[in-house]
Amino acid sequence: MGLALAAASAGPEGDVPVGAVVLSATGEVLGRGWNRREELSDVTAHAELLALRQACAALGSWQLAGCWLVATLEPCVMCAGALVQARVERVVFGAWDEKAGACGSVWDVVRDRRLNHRPEVYGGVRADECGELLRSFFADRR
Repeated sequence: MGLALAAASAGPEGDVPVGAVVLSATGEVLGRGWNRREELSDVTAHAELLALRQACAALGSWQLAGCWLVATLEPCVMCAGALVQARVERVVFGAWDEKAGACGSVWDVVRDRRLNHRPEVYGGVRADECGELLRSFFADRR
């Protein structure tokens, strides 16, 4: 989670500070990402998707079986769908997203029994620290 928090802090000013890393089965960092929606004017430039893209490029495959995604915020529906499609083994996140989360709070896309793959999910890891990063960002914008 420390690496994901560092990624969140590395993001450009103006983007919501969310960070994500993809780890191999042996713990090697395969991809890092931070939100870049504002910077790139790209609705899909979420930290999780950018980290997944890097990991896929590093492995030369769209399948990330055995890999973990660690993110500072619970993934949204779009990112959760990508995690299922990529066959990520485990999803670990910090702060719960009570407005748009799709790994157990608002929706539970990743554990939907109708899908062909269901990653293990561990939420609330260093939740206070991850949440404070977001609270500070939004407090400064008000």
